[in-house]
Amino acid sequence: MVRPPLPSPIRTALAGLVAAGLLAGLVPAVAAAPAQDAATAASAVTPAAPSAAAVKLTVVATGLSDPVLVTSPNDGTQRLFIVQKTGSIRIVQNGALQPGVFFDISHWVSKGEEQGLLGLAFHPSFKTNRKFYVNYTDRNGTTVVREYKASPSDPNHVQSGSGRTIIRIAQPYANHNGGNLAFGPDGYLYIGMGDGGSGGDPGNRAQNVNTLLGKMLRININFTSGSKAYRIPATNPYVGRAGLDEIWQRGLRNPWRFSFDRATGNLWIGDVGQNRYEEVDRAVKASTGDGRGYNWGWHVMEGFHCYTPSRCSSSGKRLPLLEYSHSTNSRCAITGGYVYRGSAIPSLAGWYVFGDYCSGEVLAVPSGASSKPAPVTLFGTGSGRLVSSFGQDWAGELYVVDLGGTVYRIDPA
Repeated sequence: MVRPPLPSPIRTALAGLVAAGLLAGLVPAVAAAPAQDAATAASAVTPAAPSAAAVKLTVVATGLSDPVLVTSPNDGTQRLFIVQKTGSIRIVQNGALQPGVFFDISHWVSKGEEQGLLGLAFHPSFKTNRKFYVNYTDRNGTTVVREYKASPSDPNHVQSGSGRTIIRIAQPYANHNGGNLAFGPDGYLYIGMGDGGSGGDPGNRAQNVNTLLGKMLRININFTSGSKAYRIPATNPYVGRAGLDEIWQRGLRNPWRFSFDRATGNLWIGDVGQNRYEEVDRAVKASTGDGRGYNWGWHVMEGFHCYTPSRCSSSGKRLPLLEYSHSTNSRCAITGGYVYRGSAIPSLAGWYVFGDYCSGEVLAVPSGASSKPAPVTLFGTGSGRLVSSFGQDWAGELYVVDLGGTVYRIDPA
């Protein structure tokens, strides 16, 4: 039975609002770039298209409280960690949802529909240093990234008193908080920030390099620098020039979920659109990093289209790999996923799996595709699922998260 809609952690319907279009006082892109990355030699050879008949969803955990992420520390324990938007993290181990919680800050987080505990990333050396990072909005709506440690004596619980604030970023509105965290192949922590909310980016924050909103941030959390609990990588694009040093990329509306391909290192972003188009962005790994200084175009562009035609120019901006319209299947908000690198479903190897929050669809495109590939449908509409996130485990197998309270694994049929 289809459930009634639940509050979305991804977006608020703000149809009809128009951007202010304040485009003055901005710096140009770090480097002009072609609109698309071509498939590179680093991309894996893609087999024939997978089919819906080849896959099924297997329930892994249910009875959860607004789950928005599932991930694994890859520490040899084969545990899954499920982030609940209401402020806690649960563990699945040996195929069973464990009693109690690993981590709980439910008394600290704000409760708006796009607020709460939104992201989790494990340090690459988690097995030895026990460090992990969470992204949440506090009671004032401010984005907070904090570091914690797992208990040395009880790894299924957090170490009391181990919290350390990494960064705080004020939010002018309650929506478009981004929320995802991920360590890149370079070992740096990437933080996806939405444009600050409302609708249409009225403050033009995504294009303004003097604010952290509407950006992909990149920091080194292994060191501190002055009053900052992190260090700025010297290769960040605005180091030594106008703009905030934490910025890696700009022009994002709400990069709710992004990931790195564990085989190629390519960066994949599902950037939630305004009222018409959703987009998948891909930055191919290079010696300078994944998409150093890229401008993904918002709020000048929405997908391949001009958001504000009177001010539109795609010059110096990176157009997405693909877009899809809200006009089909009641789609409303993209949920970014992962490139499949598991072994259980050979036909899915090398395909980027993503979905739509409202339609419940799970889609896939070949990760080495050129511009505008047509997605293959793995799971269609009518399920009642609200696809809030995807997940990837230690073996590269993928998971689908339903905000209604269930986590599924994508298995061979």
